[in-house]
Amino acid sequence: MVETLLHLLDIGFFAAVLRIATPLLLATLGELYTERSGVLNLGIEGIMLLGAMVGFSAAHASGSLWLGVAAAALVGAAAGLVMAALAVWLGTSQHVSGIGLTLLATGLAFFCYRLIFGQPAVPPAVVPFAPFAVPGLAGIPWLGPVLFRQTALTYVALLAVPLTWLVLFRTRWGLNLRTVGENPRAADAAGVNVLVMRTQAVVLSGALMAVAGAYLTLAQFSSFTFGVVSGRGWVCIALVVFGQWRPFRSAAGALVFALLEALQLRLQAAGVLNVPYEVLLMAPFVLTIVVMAVVSRDAHAPASLLLPFRKEER
Repeated sequence: MVETLLHLLDIGFFAAVLRIATPLLLATLGELYTERSGVLNLGIEGIMLLGAMVGFSAAHASGSLWLGVAAAALVGAAAGLVMAALAVWLGTSQHVSGIGLTLLATGLAFFCYRLIFGQPAVPPAVVPFAPFAVPGLAGIPWLGPVLFRQTALTYVALLAVPLTWLVLFRTRWGLNLRTVGENPRAADAAGVNVLVMRTQAVVLSGALMAVAGAYLTLAQFSSFTFGVVSGRGWVCIALVVFGQWRPFRSAAGALVFALLEALQLRLQAAGVLNVPYEVLLMAPFVLTIVVMAVVSRDAHAPASLLLPFRKEER
Protein backbone atom coordinates (compact mmCIF):
# COMPACT_ATOMS: atom_id res chain seq x y z
CA MET A 1 0.00 0.00 0.00
CA VAL A 2 2.80 2.40 0.93
CA GLU A 3 4.70 1.60 -2.27
CA THR A 4 1.54 2.19 -4.31
CA LEU A 5 0.97 5.54 -2.62
CA LEU A 6 4.57 6.63 -3.22
CA HIS A 7 4.18 5.65 -6.87
CA LEU A 8 1.10 7.86 -7.12
CA LEU A 9 2.93 10.87 -5.65
CA ASP A 10 5.14 11.48 -8.66
CA ILE A 11 6.12 14.73 -10.40
CA GLY A 12 2.87 14.79 -12.32
CA PHE A 13 0.93 14.65 -9.06
CA PHE A 14 2.56 17.78 -7.64
CA ALA A 15 2.19 19.60 -10.95
CA ALA A 16 -1.52 18.74 -10.81
CA VAL A 17 -1.73 20.20 -7.29
CA LEU A 18 -0.71 23.61 -8.66
CA ARG A 19 -3.23 23.36 -11.48
CA ILE A 20 -6.04 22.50 -9.08
CA ALA A 21 -4.94 25.26 -6.70
CA THR A 22 -4.99 27.99 -9.36
CA PRO A 23 -8.71 28.89 -9.25
CA LEU A 24 -8.68 28.56 -5.46
CA LEU A 25 -5.80 31.02 -5.18
CA LEU A 26 -7.44 33.61 -7.44
CA ALA A 27 -10.87 33.41 -5.80
CA THR A 28 -9.44 33.31 -2.26
CA LEU A 29 -7.38 36.44 -2.89
CA GLY A 30 -10.49 38.10 -4.28
CA GLU A 31 -12.44 37.24 -1.12
CA LEU A 32 -9.50 38.39 0.97
CA TYR A 33 -9.60 41.90 -0.53
CA THR A 34 -13.30 42.36 0.08
CA GLU A 35 -13.27 40.95 3.63
CA ARG A 36 -10.29 43.12 4.53
CA SER A 37 -12.47 46.11 3.62
CA GLY A 38 -15.28 44.89 5.89
CA VAL A 39 -17.54 43.27 3.28
CA LEU A 40 -18.30 39.54 3.18
CA ASN A 41 -18.96 38.57 -0.43
CA LEU A 42 -21.08 35.42 -0.42
CA GLY A 43 -21.69 35.93 -4.12
CA ILE A 44 -18.38 34.19 -4.85
CA GLU A 45 -19.89 30.89 -6.02
CA GLY A 46 -22.24 32.57 -8.49
CA ILE A 47 -19.57 35.01 -9.73
CA MET A 48 -17.18 32.13 -10.41
CA LEU A 49 -19.86 30.28 -12.38
CA LEU A 50 -20.80 33.40 -14.35
CA GLY A 51 -17.13 34.07 -15.08
CA ALA A 52 -16.68 30.48 -16.25
CA MET A 53 -19.63 30.79 -18.65
CA VAL A 54 -18.77 34.26 -19.99
CA GLY A 55 -15.07 33.46 -20.35
CA PHE A 56 -15.84 30.25 -22.22
CA SER A 57 -18.46 31.88 -24.47
CA ALA A 58 -16.21 34.83 -25.36
CA ALA A 59 -13.25 32.55 -26.10
CA HIS A 60 -15.42 30.18 -28.15
CA ALA A 61 -16.84 33.03 -30.23
CA SER A 62 -13.61 34.96 -30.73
CA GLY A 63 -11.04 32.18 -30.77
CA SER A 64 -8.97 34.11 -28.21
CA LEU A 65 -8.48 32.65 -24.74
CA TRP A 66 -7.19 35.94 -23.35
CA LEU A 67 -10.27 37.74 -24.65
CA GLY A 68 -12.30 35.20 -22.72
CA VAL A 69 -10.31 35.97 -19.55
CA ALA A 70 -10.81 39.71 -20.07
CA ALA A 71 -14.55 39.26 -20.65
CA ALA A 72 -14.82 37.20 -17.46
CA ALA A 73 -12.95 39.85 -15.47
CA LEU A 74 -15.28 42.59 -16.75
CA VAL A 75 -18.41 40.61 -15.91
CA GLY A 76 -16.99 39.78 -12.49
CA ALA A 77 -16.27 43.46 -11.86
CA ALA A 78 -19.85 44.29 -12.89
CA ALA A 79 -21.16 41.66 -10.45
CA GLY A 80 -18.96 43.23 -7.80
CA LEU A 81 -20.56 46.58 -8.53
CA VAL A 82 -23.98 45.03 -7.93
CA MET A 83 -22.76 43.62 -4.62
CA ALA A 84 -21.26 46.98 -3.67
CA ALA A 85 -24.46 48.84 -4.52
CA LEU A 86 -26.45 46.55 -2.24
CA ALA A 87 -24.10 45.92 0.66
CA VAL A 88 -21.96 49.07 0.67
CA TRP A 89 -24.07 51.96 -0.59
CA LEU A 90 -27.53 50.77 0.48
CA GLY A 91 -26.26 49.03 3.61
CA THR A 92 -28.36 45.90 3.18
CA SER A 93 -27.43 42.63 4.89
CA GLN A 94 -24.22 41.29 3.40
CA HIS A 95 -25.42 37.73 3.90
CA VAL A 96 -28.66 38.35 2.03
CA SER A 97 -26.97 40.41 -0.70
CA GLY A 98 -24.30 37.77 -1.27
CA ILE A 99 -26.67 34.82 -1.40
CA GLY A 100 -28.98 36.79 -3.68
CA LEU A 101 -26.07 37.60 -5.99
CA THR A 102 -25.07 33.93 -6.12
CA LEU A 103 -28.61 32.94 -7.09
CA LEU A 104 -28.82 35.73 -9.68
CA ALA A 105 -25.42 35.01 -11.23
CA THR A 106 -26.06 31.26 -11.29
CA GLY A 107 -29.42 31.63 -13.00
CA LEU A 108 -27.99 34.17 -15.44
CA ALA A 109 -25.12 31.85 -16.33
CA PHE A 110 -27.44 28.92 -17.03
CA PHE A 111 -29.88 31.07 -19.01
CA CYS A 112 -27.23 32.76 -21.17
CA TYR A 113 -25.47 29.47 -21.88
CA ARG A 114 -28.73 27.92 -23.10
CA LEU A 115 -29.45 31.07 -25.09
CA ILE A 116 -26.05 31.00 -26.81
CA PHE A 117 -25.46 27.27 -27.31
CA GLY A 118 -28.89 25.70 -26.91
CA GLN A 119 -28.80 22.02 -25.92
CA PRO A 120 -26.17 20.43 -28.19
CA ALA A 121 -25.67 16.68 -28.09
CA VAL A 122 -21.92 17.27 -27.84
CA PRO A 123 -20.93 20.16 -25.52
CA PRO A 124 -18.88 22.84 -27.32
CA ALA A 125 -15.22 23.08 -26.38
CA VAL A 126 -12.22 25.32 -26.85
CA VAL A 127 -8.52 24.57 -27.18
CA PRO A 128 -7.38 25.30 -23.60
CA PHE A 129 -4.34 27.15 -22.38
CA ALA A 130 -1.26 25.03 -22.95
CA PRO A 131 1.51 24.69 -20.36
CA PHE A 132 4.37 27.12 -20.90
CA ALA A 133 7.90 26.05 -20.08
CA VAL A 134 9.89 28.91 -18.54
CA PRO A 135 13.24 29.08 -20.37
CA GLY A 136 16.18 28.22 -18.17
CA LEU A 137 14.00 27.05 -15.28
CA ALA A 138 11.85 24.28 -16.73
CA GLY A 139 14.90 21.99 -16.89
CA ILE A 140 15.59 22.08 -13.15
CA PRO A 141 15.22 18.53 -11.77
CA TRP A 142 11.83 17.94 -10.12
CA LEU A 143 11.16 21.64 -9.47
CA GLY A 144 11.17 22.52 -13.16
CA PRO A 145 8.38 20.17 -14.31
CA VAL A 146 6.31 20.96 -11.21
CA LEU A 147 6.60 24.74 -11.00
CA PHE A 148 7.85 25.99 -14.35
CA ARG A 149 5.73 23.99 -16.82
CA GLN A 150 2.33 25.47 -16.01
CA THR A 151 -0.26 27.54 -17.85
CA ALA A 152 -0.02 31.31 -17.90
CA LEU A 153 -2.96 31.70 -15.52
CA THR A 154 -1.22 29.49 -12.95
CA TYR A 155 1.79 31.80 -13.05
CA VAL A 156 -0.57 34.76 -12.65
CA ALA A 157 -2.19 33.14 -9.60
CA LEU A 158 1.15 32.31 -7.98
CA LEU A 159 2.49 35.84 -8.55
CA ALA A 160 -0.76 37.33 -7.26
CA VAL A 161 -0.04 36.00 -3.76
CA PRO A 162 3.09 38.10 -3.02
CA LEU A 163 1.61 40.98 -5.01
CA THR A 164 -1.46 40.96 -2.76
CA TRP A 165 0.78 40.99 0.30
CA LEU A 166 2.69 43.98 -1.09
CA VAL A 167 -0.52 45.85 -1.93
CA LEU A 168 -2.14 45.23 1.45
CA PHE A 169 0.87 45.79 3.69
CA ARG A 170 3.24 48.03 1.75
CA THR A 171 1.04 50.59 -0.01
CA ARG A 172 -1.11 53.48 1.20
CA TRP A 173 -4.10 52.02 -0.63
CA GLY A 174 -3.67 48.78 1.29
CA LEU A 175 -3.33 50.66 4.58
CA ASN A 176 -6.54 52.56 3.83
CA LEU A 177 -8.30 49.32 2.93
CA ARG A 178 -7.28 47.62 6.15
CA THR A 179 -8.22 50.66 8.20
CA VAL A 180 -11.65 50.75 6.56
CA GLY A 181 -12.13 47.11 7.52
CA GLU A 182 -10.98 47.61 11.11
CA ASN A 183 -12.22 51.08 12.01
CA PRO A 184 -14.18 52.89 9.28
CA ARG A 185 -14.90 55.84 11.61
CA ALA A 186 -11.19 56.48 12.06
CA ALA A 187 -10.61 56.10 8.33
CA ASP A 188 -13.40 58.57 7.60
CA ALA A 189 -11.97 61.05 10.10
CA ALA A 190 -8.60 60.74 8.34
CA GLY A 191 -10.20 61.72 5.03
CA VAL A 192 -10.58 58.25 3.51
CA ASN A 193 -13.79 57.70 1.56
CA VAL A 194 -14.99 54.49 3.18
CA LEU A 195 -17.72 53.74 0.65
CA VAL A 196 -15.38 54.20 -2.31
CA MET A 197 -12.65 52.05 -0.74
CA ARG A 198 -15.09 49.24 -0.05
CA THR A 199 -16.52 49.52 -3.55
CA GLN A 200 -13.05 49.25 -5.07
CA ALA A 201 -12.31 46.15 -2.97
CA VAL A 202 -15.59 44.43 -3.90
CA VAL A 203 -15.18 45.20 -7.61
CA LEU A 204 -11.59 43.89 -7.57
CA SER A 205 -12.74 40.77 -5.74
CA GLY A 206 -15.46 40.15 -8.31
CA ALA A 207 -12.94 40.37 -11.16
CA LEU A 208 -10.58 37.88 -9.49
CA MET A 209 -13.40 35.46 -8.71
CA ALA A 210 -14.65 35.54 -12.29
CA VAL A 211 -11.13 34.94 -13.67
CA ALA A 212 -10.90 31.97 -11.30
CA GLY A 213 -14.08 30.59 -12.85
CA ALA A 214 -12.77 31.26 -16.36
CA TYR A 215 -9.67 29.22 -15.56
CA LEU A 216 -11.85 26.17 -15.04
CA THR A 217 -13.35 26.37 -18.52
CA LEU A 218 -10.34 27.75 -20.41
CA ALA A 219 -7.49 25.78 -18.87
CA GLN A 220 -8.64 22.92 -16.68
CA PHE A 221 -11.70 21.46 -18.46
CA SER A 222 -11.90 23.28 -21.85
CA SER A 223 -15.71 23.31 -21.76
CA PHE A 224 -18.55 24.66 -19.65
CA THR A 225 -20.79 22.45 -17.53
CA PHE A 226 -23.30 23.46 -14.91
CA GLY A 227 -21.28 21.79 -12.16
CA VAL A 228 -17.93 23.21 -13.17
CA VAL A 229 -17.42 25.24 -9.98
CA SER A 230 -18.65 22.49 -7.63
CA GLY A 231 -18.54 24.42 -4.37
CA ARG A 232 -15.06 25.87 -4.80
CA GLY A 233 -16.39 29.33 -3.96
CA TRP A 234 -17.56 28.25 -0.52
CA VAL A 235 -14.20 26.57 0.07
CA CYS A 236 -12.44 29.87 -0.70
CA ILE A 237 -14.43 31.67 1.98
CA ALA A 238 -13.22 29.07 4.48
CA LEU A 239 -9.65 29.44 3.20
CA VAL A 240 -9.69 33.16 4.04
CA VAL A 241 -10.64 32.34 7.63
CA PHE A 242 -8.02 29.58 7.74
CA GLY A 243 -5.42 32.07 6.55
CA GLN A 244 -6.31 34.62 9.23
CA TRP A 245 -7.04 37.12 6.44
CA ARG A 246 -3.40 37.01 5.28
CA PRO A 247 -2.35 36.20 1.68
CA PHE A 248 0.40 33.65 2.28
CA ARG A 249 -1.50 31.66 4.91
CA SER A 250 -4.62 31.63 2.76
CA ALA A 251 -2.54 30.45 -0.20
CA ALA A 252 -1.10 27.66 1.94
CA GLY A 253 -4.65 26.56 2.75
CA ALA A 254 -5.50 26.53 -0.95
CA LEU A 255 -2.51 24.30 -1.65
CA VAL A 256 -3.51 21.89 1.12
CA PHE A 257 -7.02 21.56 -0.28
CA ALA A 258 -5.63 21.13 -3.81
CA LEU A 259 -3.27 18.42 -2.59
CA LEU A 260 -6.15 16.51 -1.01
CA GLU A 261 -8.22 16.91 -4.16
CA ALA A 262 -5.39 15.69 -6.39
CA LEU A 263 -4.81 12.74 -4.06
CA GLN A 264 -8.42 11.59 -4.17
CA LEU A 265 -8.38 11.81 -7.97
CA ARG A 266 -5.27 9.63 -8.09
CA LEU A 267 -6.77 7.14 -5.66
CA GLN A 268 -9.94 6.94 -7.75
CA ALA A 269 -7.96 6.32 -10.91
CA ALA A 270 -5.72 3.71 -9.28
CA GLY A 271 -8.60 1.92 -7.55
CA VAL A 272 -6.40 1.05 -4.58
CA LEU A 273 -9.15 1.69 -2.00
CA ASN A 274 -12.22 -0.49 -1.95
CA VAL A 275 -14.60 2.34 -1.06
CA PRO A 276 -17.37 4.09 -3.02
CA TYR A 277 -16.00 6.92 -5.15
CA GLU A 278 -18.41 9.32 -3.42
CA VAL A 279 -16.39 8.89 -0.24
CA LEU A 280 -13.22 9.93 -2.04
CA LEU A 281 -15.00 12.92 -3.59
CA MET A 282 -16.15 14.00 -0.15
CA ALA A 283 -12.84 13.41 1.62
CA PRO A 284 -11.02 16.67 0.65
CA PHE A 285 -13.94 18.77 1.88
CA VAL A 286 -14.28 16.87 5.15
CA LEU A 287 -10.55 16.91 5.89
CA THR A 288 -10.32 20.60 5.00
CA ILE A 289 -13.18 21.39 7.39
CA VAL A 290 -11.49 19.45 10.18
CA VAL A 291 -8.11 21.12 9.62
CA MET A 292 -9.63 24.58 9.45
CA ALA A 293 -11.78 23.99 12.51
CA VAL A 294 -8.63 23.17 14.48
CA VAL A 295 -6.34 25.84 13.04
CA SER A 296 -8.90 28.66 12.93
CA ARG A 297 -10.20 28.46 16.50
CA ASP A 298 -8.53 31.76 17.41
CA ALA A 299 -9.24 33.53 14.13
CA HIS A 300 -9.80 37.28 14.46
CA ALA A 301 -11.75 38.79 11.61
CA PRO A 302 -11.53 42.47 10.62
CA ALA A 303 -13.43 44.34 13.34
CA SER A 304 -15.96 45.92 10.95
CA LEU A 305 -16.63 42.84 8.84
CA LEU A 306 -20.39 42.59 8.10
CA LEU A 307 -21.02 46.05 9.58
CA PRO A 308 -22.44 48.65 7.14
CA PHE A 309 -21.01 52.15 7.25
CA ARG A 310 -23.28 55.16 7.33
CA LYS A 311 -21.49 58.47 7.52
CA GLU A 312 -24.35 60.27 9.19
CA GLU A 313 -24.43 57.84 12.13
CA ARG A 314 -22.16 58.54 15.08
